Amino acid sequence: MLRRQRRVRDQGSVGGPSEGRSADRRVRTARTAPGALVPPDPHPSGARPPDIPPEFVPKHVAIVMDGNGRWANQRGLPRVEGHKRGEAVVLDVARGAIELGVKWISLYAFSTENWKRSPDEVRFLMEFNRDVIHRRVDELDSMGVRVRWAGRQPRLWRSVVNELQIAEQRTKGNKALTLTMCVNYGGRAEIGDAAREIARLVAAGKINPDKVDERTIARYLYQPDMPDVDLFIRPSGEQRTSNYLLWQSAYAELVFQDILWPDFDRRDLWRACETYASRDRRFGGAKDKAAPGGGTAQKQDETGEVQEVAR
Repeated sequence: MLRRQRRVRDQGSVGGPSEGRSADRRVRTARTAPGALVPPDPHPSGARPPDIPPEFVPKHVAIVMDGNGRWANQRGLPRVEGHKRGEAVVLDVARGAIELGVKWISLYAFSTENWKRSPDEVRFLMEFNRDVIHRRVDELDSMGVRVRWAGRQPRLWRSVVNELQIAEQRTKGNKALTLTMCVNYGGRAEIGDAAREIARLVAAGKINPDKVDERTIARYLYQPDMPDVDLFIRPSGEQRTSNYLLWQSAYAELVFQDILWPDFDRRDLWRACETYASRDRRFGGAKDKAAPGGGTAQKQDETGEVQEVAR
């Protein structure tokens, strides 16, 4: 938790051209009637979520929002138009997750490697991520979505940091879904930052180095309460994890889909969840193959212990 507190105190070092907003703006008023949630709008097609037993619904789904640039290029449009189209997809996926019972969605919004893109695209993505949170926090809050941020503070525009922190504070009591926006995030960077903090505490005599284990490292990740990823989805046809939630995805089921992010919607999320539900998760263990239609599957409980679940 020390890392989390330090990150909130330190302001981002790089400002943006739209920094005219007051840095001390107060959090907007939350719902006046806690618990009076607005149900998600149904999909325009009338599609309903699949009937997956609750114990086989993934608790945490991580998504690489890939294919925005290709979507735009295929239509002769600037790359930024693909990013704009992806905004509505984020809201639709959140609705679909709530309908199905997924409790955590993590979205790869801007990676530590994305700084290598053209200055114009980086500028757009900074403004876009900031403005999406600003535009959509009311709707997310009304659905009971808790917004979180995972990523590094340095280099981010202060206005981006402000919007993320305002959304976190505004929605911190919501329980329908936790939506983590991974902005300026890299899996290796997260593990390296955790190791650096642990090393500092060891040097200060506050941690016994002989007691450092996996649980110690997990406590110093950006969001220590984030559960392990159950289902890792990447649209666009690419089949790699791209340095995303490396620690949390150690035993994630991977689903790669041949659809670009701007064309993705909650039905694609549901299809991936059906694929997840059909898989036999063993977490490194082994067991005899069950007869068709019967047997057991393994899942992790809240403590990370592996449990047998009847199919």
